Amino acid sequence: MTDVKIIETARLRLLPLTVDDARRIVDAAPAPGDRWAEGYPGDGDVRSARGFLNGVAERGDPGAYRPYEIRLLADGGTIGGIGFHGPPDTAGVVTVGYGLVPGARGQGYATEALRALIARAREAGATAVRGDADLDNVASQRVMEAAGMAYEGEDEKVRNYRLVFAA
Repeated sequence: MTDVKIIETARLRLLPLTVDDARRIVDAAPAPGDRWAEGYPGDGDVRSARGFLNGVAERGDPGAYRPYEIRLLADGGTIGGIGFHGPPDTAGVVTVGYGLVPGARGQGYATEALRALIARAREAGATAVRGDADLDNVASQRVMEAAGMAYEGEDEKVRNYRLVFAA
């Protein structure tokens, strides 16, 4: 794994997924010592892990542009996932996604994790990050706005957000 780092914030540790981690998430089979919160892995975590496994099989290791488990620093419990949907496109833009177990929502963890992931994208050479949220998912829209992403427009299903890094 090249250019892969654990990301720490004031309250969280974002742990980069390995192929073995992703397989355990897809199989919903925690390893001894894993402290998965109730509701983890969710459907989004499983989709992300599958996408990561497919991407590794097709393109090789994505370096920094992978999914990460969101763990609490206080007790090491996994409360969700965050990460990149794949490597940057030809313009250097990378798409992000995230999700928390219900018991961890409303405490600022998603915003804290997204800010750290955005910083990692910039450090790894991306030119911008984008994301979207369902029209009725106001909480996720607020997370992206609080992390510095700007509303770009919407279609019949989602609101789109983007943050372009200054050169």
